[in-house]
Amino acid sequence: MADNIAQRISKKTWYRWSFYINIILFFIIALFIYLLVVDRLTYSAVNYGSYNWLAIARDLVFLSISLALVFFQFFRNLLIIMRRSL
Repeated sequence: MADNIAQRISKKTWYRWSFYINIILFFIIALFIYLLVVDRLTYSAVNYGSYNWLAIARDLVFLSISLALVFFQFFRNLLIIMRRSL
């Protein structure tokens, strides 16, 4: 079933979706970098105990997942370009 859908969608459509996904990922990265800075500055001044570490851990998890997806797409696209040029 998924193979039929993948075969019907053109490369141009896949590239367009990939571009939109990357834009969304960059917004997510920017948002969680902002939240990481705000959480660090806010909770370092006030002692909230373990919530400080939970908020920072939440931001770091989302950042690492988003960056992993960006790097995966980057290296996948680089591999495709290398295969086409050889």
